Amino acid sequence: MASFILIHGSWHGGWCFDAVKALLEAEGHEVIAPDLPGMGGDEAGLRAVTLAGWAAFAADLCRSASQQPVVLAGHSRGGIVISQAAELAPEAMDALVYLCAMMLPGGMSRAAFKALEEPNPDFEAIIAPVHGGAGTSVDPERGRAVFAQLSPPEQVDAAMQRLVAEPGGPRSTPLQLTAERFGRLPRTYVECRNDRTILLSSQRKMQQLVPGATVVSLDADHSPYLSRPREVAQALIDAANTVTR
Repeated sequence: MASFILIHGSWHGGWCFDAVKALLEAEGHEVIAPDLPGMGGDEAGLRAVTLAGWAAFAADLCRSASQQPVVLAGHSRGGIVISQAAELAPEAMDALVYLCAMMLPGGMSRAAFKALEEPNPDFEAIIAPVHGGAGTSVDPERGRAVFAQLSPPEQVDAAMQRLVAEPGGPRSTPLQLTAERFGRLPRTYVECRNDRTILLSSQRKMQQLVPGATVVSLDADHSPYLSRPREVAQALIDAANTVTR
């Protein structure tokens, strides 16, 4: 059995993994899917959030895991969190899984990577600044077609109503990664071929920038935990099965 720590992406919460969590727990695995601290906060709360703080939070969850191996997974923006957590505490985890996530090299921020991506006007159109620029929000109605066009409509309805404000600080913070720490952990990249948020071209550019990951390709949207939960659960289990602690 394994422990899976699942880190959500922008505007979401740990609830987005409920279906995957149920599948993994049914097989006897431990699953921890928290809400990241500061999500949905006021201006002061959003400005207080840092990538380092989120990385420390994720690393502590890995240290508290009750089963081995420990797999740390991140969706979308959650990728920068798990990468920085791996640099901070590689001994606390055994593998990393990126779910259509930001897998960036050291020295690069999420904001800087945007300059390397092809234009995505549909995604940009749903985002608006909030709390004096301390964070962003998304239009839940228009977000449906960008985040989850292949997912069950009733689940998408519920998800869109739970989105909250996203802190801006972590997005602009360059990753600090080394081959000796982050680089020693095995990585899996789960690419989603029908992703309208992080386009497939961006996902594959990241695979080129940070080579060496095992790649799993899904016919999924940006919400694979809704559109392909069984395949996501299997990818996580496969990542755990390749680890020898």
